[in-house]
Amino acid sequence: MNRNHLHAAGHICVLKDAFMYESQTEIANLISTDKFDGALAIHLYKGGRLLQGSRIPFGIIFGGTDVNEDVKCEEKHRVMGAVLEEARFAVAFTVKMKELAAAEWPDARKKIYVQTQGIKTTPKETFDWYRFLQNAGIPTDTGSLHVFLLVCGLRRVKDPLYLVDVFSDWHRKEPSIHLGIIGPAVDPLFTSEVKEKVKRAPGVHLLQEMPQDDLHAAMKRCFAVVNSSISEGMSAAILEAMDLNIPVLARNIPGNAAIIKHKETGLLFSNPQEFVVLSKSLMNDPIMEKEIVTRAKDYMKKHHSWESERKAYENLVRRLQ
Repeated sequence: MNRNHLHAAGHICVLKDAFMYESQTEIANLISTDKFDGALAIHLYKGGRLLQGSRIPFGIIFGGTDVNEDVKCEEKHRVMGAVLEEARFAVAFTVKMKELAAAEWPDARKKIYVQTQGIKTTPKETFDWYRFLQNAGIPTDTGSLHVFLLVCGLRRVKDPLYLVDVFSDWHRKEPSIHLGIIGPAVDPLFTSEVKEKVKRAPGVHLLQEMPQDDLHAAMKRCFAVVNSSISEGMSAAILEAMDLNIPVLARNIPGNAAIIKHKETGLLFSNPQEFVVLSKSLMNDPIMEKEIVTRAKDYMKKHHSWESERKAYENLVRRLQ
């Protein structure tokens, strides 16, 4: 959800990172010092728990791992149930996500709204693709270069190492094939694991995090965008690739299958070997590629419009007044 939506409706919107705060007391102090009227938390546990018992009305946006993973932990489950009880509303990105939450907390069903993510891509016109490749250590003289991009925060649930071995094997046979992994170091310990593994994996490159307009421009120049997560709510990177007319290859998990129809709007793989088979079929069949990206773009216009997301949040925020 873009805070521009709330600014456009005349609200003043301040963005805070939940990781910067330890306790509800710190948030309570922030609220009384800055005199906030309402709050919107992303992630029922990570963000929501800090608003429990809050003096101001708040809403929740499910993140994905809250409903898919954190529910398995008894203590987190209890906290999330209490937060949901206090929230004025909750937003799920998919019907499936709403159903998962409603199965855990049936009393909250009526306050859970389904609103898909609205996507607006802004690729930078002056982006220097060759400098990007050089910085990544990707040689630009190998003729027909095929760069796959995996865009994700470096944490275990995103499983960025899932395809590293098959990719390296494939790169050894076809040196023009490269995989770039790009995103913030969310989990520092895991990030060092990723760095170690990638160092020893030819054809795989760990890239510096970059501003969104640069990232969109890089996505636009790559061959395909990859998602290998174990669990997803709704991947913004997949939606952005679809919006940019770039084919997507994603791991076949419920969150990804909710937005990708196999061989229609993208390709879904169930294991690393199948990823390679599907990638090769995409490389060898430009007509299939064109059809997939055209259908994916149509899907985006229909289901992930930025304007309809704006209207939905303007209406929901009124519930906090």
